[in-house]
Formats: sequence, structure tokens, C-alpha cells
Amino acid sequence: MKINLVAGGPRYLIPDFHLYEEENVIWVGIDRGVFYLLEAGVNPAAAFGDFDSVSEEELANIEKAVADLKKFKPEKDETDMELALNWALDQHPESIAIFGATGGRLDHFMANIQLLVRPLEEDAPVHIQIIDSHNILYVKKPGSYTVKQIEDFKYVSFLPVTPAVSGLSLENFKYPLNDCHIPMGSTLCISNELIRGHGTFSFSEGILLVVRSKD
Repeated sequence: MKINLVAGGPRYLIPDFHLYEEENVIWVGIDRGVFYLLEAGVNPAAAFGDFDSVSEEELANIEKAVADLKKFKPEKDETDMELALNWALDQHPESIAIFGATGGRLDHFMANIQLLVRPLEEDAPVHIQIIDSHNILYVKKPGSYTVKQIEDFKYVSFLPVTPAVSGLSLENFKYPLNDCHIPMGSTLCISNELIRGHGTFSFSEGILLVVRSKD
């Protein structure tokens, strides 16, 4: 089972949902993201939010279309995204893809990046990605990983989300590295490219944000 979460970020950054449809995918809307799904003809299995970003008419349509509607007061300790992600993790899916989580308010975007870290630290066995029309983002803890070329997302960047990442090595990249220490704030690993069908990255300490991008 895979779970796709759709939040209410700017529409121009949200890719075509039909590119991510599979038989075993559960779609979940978050606040205005529910309306985006309904407009695209995708019926969400569940919905989360305080729904302060939709009109009364849109909310009425959401209430008619979604049987499992989890509505919250605006005054709460968690964001709508955190509530939905926690629910998704409790379902023990194979993977979670998050759409509509970039652009717009920078505080929400930064919080969404940080939400990727906690499941990693808790060793949740699920791959979580934030996806928009120009980027794919995910975080990794120390280890060795393979990345494959994606024609539309040829740039690969590596950014520490901890004070530093140690022992970073890149193989089969245009700009290789060997056992490098990368402090937070360094731009050394921005806009790299794979030179073959796949490459590897590995590191020994810290948490690394991986960003696949296109212009």
C-alpha cells in the first residue's frame, strides 16, 4: 500500500495526479488539497484539516464527497500536514508521497521539510517524498544509497539538515566527492548531475536532504 497526501500549496507547483495513480494507492486530501483532488476527478479516501482555506460552498462539496472527514479547529498544536502524516504513518504503508507542500508560505514549507526527519529518526520503515512539478525531496540517515537518472529531474543536490554531514562520498556524479565533511550552510553539493544511469551516495554522520530538480 502507498499513500499520497495532497496539501493546499500553490496549484502551479502541483503535478498531474494521474501520473501517480496505482492500484494500491490511497489518496488523502489536506485542507484545500481535498478540493484539488476532487477537481481532478480523484476521490480521496480521507481528508484532514481545519478547512479555513476553502469557501463554505467548497466545504459543503467536500463533506458530500469524502466519507472519512477529519475536521479540526484552527487552534491546535499540530499543522494539518502533521496530523495527516501521523495518520499515514500509522497505516504502515510502503511509501508516502506528499504533494502541495511547497511554495506559498515559507514557514509551512520549512516545517514540512522538518516533518520528514522525525520518522527517519524513529526508524519508520517507509520512504517519504515531497513532490512538486519541479522537485522531488527526501531525507536519509547515514548509509549507502543508489540514485537513478530521471530525465526530467537531472539535477541532484545534497543539503545537511543537521549541523553537518560527515563522510559524504558521491560516485558516478559529474562532481564526485570522497569522504567529505559538509557543514550546514555549504553550497558545495548544489546542482550535481549523474553521468551514468545511476550513481551512489554514502555518508557516515548526520541527516541529508536530497533534492532532485529540473529548471
